Amino acid sequence: MTVRRRTVLGAAGAAIVGSSAVSALHASGSSAAAPFAHGVASGDPLPTGILLWTRVTPTPESQPGSGLGPIVVVGWQLASDAAFVNVVAAGTVTTGPSEDHTVKVDVRGLQPTTTYWYRFLLNGTASSTGRTRTAPAATMSVDHLRFGVVSCSNWEAGYFSSYRHLAQRGDLDLIIHLGDYIYEYGTGEYANRGRPVRLCKPPNEVVTLADYRTRHAQYKTDPDAQLLHATVPWVMVWDDHEFSNDAWAGGAQNHTPATEGPWAQRSAAARQAYAEWMPVRLDAAGQIYRRLQFGTLADLTMLDLRSYRSQQASGTATDDPTRTITGDAQMSWLKSGLTSSTASWKLIGNSVMISRLDVGSLPAWLLGPIAKLLGIPSNGLAYNIDQWDGYNADRDELVDYLRGNQIDNVVFLTGDIHSSWASELTTRNTALAPTAVEFVIPSVTSDNIDDILDVRPGSISPYLVDLIRASNWHIKWAELDRHGFGVLDIRPDRCQMDWYFVADRRDPESTARLAASWKVVDGLARVRQA
Repeated sequence: MTVRRRTVLGAAGAAIVGSSAVSALHASGSSAAAPFAHGVASGDPLPTGILLWTRVTPTPESQPGSGLGPIVVVGWQLASDAAFVNVVAAGTVTTGPSEDHTVKVDVRGLQPTTTYWYRFLLNGTASSTGRTRTAPAATMSVDHLRFGVVSCSNWEAGYFSSYRHLAQRGDLDLIIHLGDYIYEYGTGEYANRGRPVRLCKPPNEVVTLADYRTRHAQYKTDPDAQLLHATVPWVMVWDDHEFSNDAWAGGAQNHTPATEGPWAQRSAAARQAYAEWMPVRLDAAGQIYRRLQFGTLADLTMLDLRSYRSQQASGTATDDPTRTITGDAQMSWLKSGLTSSTASWKLIGNSVMISRLDVGSLPAWLLGPIAKLLGIPSNGLAYNIDQWDGYNADRDELVDYLRGNQIDNVVFLTGDIHSSWASELTTRNTALAPTAVEFVIPSVTSDNIDDILDVRPGSISPYLVDLIRASNWHIKWAELDRHGFGVLDIRPDRCQMDWYFVADRRDPESTARLAASWKVVDGLARVRQA
């Protein structure tokens, strides 16, 4: 997104009267008031920088997606205290209909590992106050990090109480969102067993730029989303539903060119709206895959597994070395970054499951030559070809690279499949010697097994888990029915995921409980129950 701006660093604007401190936002949990009805957010923390975001509604006609309203100048302030007595950076940003009145400010020149408060101002009115924090310096010795991990937040399927529980913790350095922040479907098409809890806007499937902007705007009115955005910085990446279901480089399962126009046009609209409405850095070419470092303890690589992937295919085509899920440039960048990393833990934000999921009584790789005769893919019959299972060559290349270069302490963080898993990463060549681990977190609200089958939670899924584990020795734990979030606790000697499940996604005041904890220890790619 191109933003016209003029920035003044220093204490300029400190005398402007602001909103209440972030503690008030915590206490109320309420949505922001006009003209800042969509709240505030921060993201992509660097040791000396942070990205700030908001959206303004300067006039009644300046509604999201309308293309209407005036060009306005929005002020911003960043302070070292919640009362804004010590404003350390301030400036202005010009925005208007061409940016859907969104504002993004990439503030630099800050101090590492420092908490800051920020706000925006328009015509004397201040936004809610946000709190954020910069990352540790690359060479800084860090002994503890704690990240919240979420994915698959479908508006119509329920309320985002997971966000509220994460915001109220007060002990998180970061939120990682692994994709499907919004859903593109029309009303009733994909929510709570076809029975929407709350209706989406627009009611139709989103296709145009105005549609995507309107849908993003609605999600930003959720009070729990506003609370979590204002409390802690986010690192985000898209998956398919920010575009359309099962998207690939040239199309999507849920896209019909004859009635919905060229895919390139729809994809461009989705990307523009995402860039406008998310606190995320994209480069000039719109590239979203990136890497952030958090001292010597961890670095975080966020992958884009939709923009460059080949179309989904089944059967032995999943072994085709010409097909890719990452694209050649991103794969080369990923491997290079893993080699050069000096961090104790290499975290990979990975939107779709990379661990094998074989079906049948035996994994296909054990069948040897018979598998070839039968036309079975070398890594097993794929249950979900939209995952890495549909792109065996890329997975083999990455796993072989990890083994060949003796790269350890790699942890994949995954969303997408609306369920919870703790697994070890193996291929046909590494069945007894895993090279990494994977933690898959549940959906915030999107339908899972019991929702799809319309049965009581726990009535069928435990039997399915038993069947899955019988053919997948590398899968150590799975839970297929619950909604919630993960908390990743990172220390030099181990990396642990705690899974929290909400009691009822349809209840905006739902409670949450700690359900399971699995960890991987330094130097050993095995998951253990914690």
